[in-house]
Amino acid sequence: MTVPRQRGMTEQAADAAIDQACKVLRLPTVRAEFRDAASRSAKDQLTYMGYLAELLLAECDDRARRRSDRRIKAAGFPREKSLRMFDFEANPNIDPAVIHTLAKCEWVRKGQPLCLIGDSGTGKSHLLIALGTEAAMAGHRVRYTLATKLVNELVEAADDKQLAKTIARYGRVDLLCIDELGYMELDRRGAELLFQVLTEREEKASVASASNEAFGGWTKTFTDPRLCAAIVDRLTFGGNIIETGTDSYRFAQTRARAEQASTA
Repeated sequence: MTVPRQRGMTEQAADAAIDQACKVLRLPTVRAEFRDAASRSAKDQLTYMGYLAELLLAECDDRARRRSDRRIKAAGFPREKSLRMFDFEANPNIDPAVIHTLAKCEWVRKGQPLCLIGDSGTGKSHLLIALGTEAAMAGHRVRYTLATKLVNELVEAADDKQLAKTIARYGRVDLLCIDELGYMELDRRGAELLFQVLTEREEKASVASASNEAFGGWTKTFTDPRLCAAIVDRLTFGGNIIETGTDSYRFAQTRARAEQASTA
């Protein structure tokens, strides 16, 4: 589609022409901002180049935000969690410096694993989702899943002769976040299928996992000792292990609120 051009446009004609051109060129942010930006530029006495730069940078920033939002949505996180929302003072077992270093995502770029170990209510899932979100914002493809959900999906895929396709799909993401590993016992077939996914990603792409069981207790989830050892190796070799402790700060906060309400 061609946008008509003419010299000596009136303000109204120029406004309509810019609006139409932005539609054709698919520049939604420029289209939404050009009038206000023109007013600001006149007030701040910007040059034409300054005005154009302001508009184009706004378009670039907005596109980056939209891409980030799409990656976060595609990850399938069950709820929004961020590092800003995490209460480090409530759990002294967790070193803020370590977590903020992980938030830079160098471990994701290197394909290293991350394992979060601790009791319920100590912040494992929060950190798993928050660090996964940081990775998505940094441009990485991320996928979140519960361990049991992943295994069930793999079993169904194997029954439908779609296992290779499913494993390949999980192999393509830059970071696979597996939550609630160790909450339920897996039969040998389920454990072997999970092992295939981990092997597909080994030393190529990162896996971040969260478990309420110390490694010594993983034999309750993976009942074959040799397979258990192999899975532990895949999830920890060359990576980071964060122990979130045994004291539930979530329970402590709930109890503190209840005591405050009782006192009031």
